[in-house]
Amino acid sequence: MPDAYDNDTANGESEEFTSEPHVDAGGKPDVIKVSAKSRSTAVAGAIAAVIREHRFAEVQAIGAGAVNQAVKALAIARGYLQDDGIDIVCVPFFREVDIEGQERTAVRFSVEVRR
Repeated sequence: MPDAYDNDTANGESEEFTSEPHVDAGGKPDVIKVSAKSRSTAVAGAIAAVIREHRFAEVQAIGAGAVNQAVKALAIARGYLQDDGIDIVCVPFFREVDIEGQERTAVRFSVEVRR
């Protein structure tokens, strides 16, 4: 079964990452969405960039392959941030999301700097 984000046009999202993440009106960075086809190093770079700027990030994945890529990216991002003296902690939780009219269960990771 394909992951919800495998189709690059699903929900208007692409698996490409930019060095400047979008921020909502409240100053909170957008959720980093991961598919099974996402490159874990690219996702890790996005996570590290958001953490460096905002000290907080959220990563979302739907499906086993996407969760696998997200977990690998979190481990890689931790290594990237270690060079800057930043340690992160991740808290996983479930979130119901609507994708093309279907309700799906996503795994989200709340990522923040360890105190």
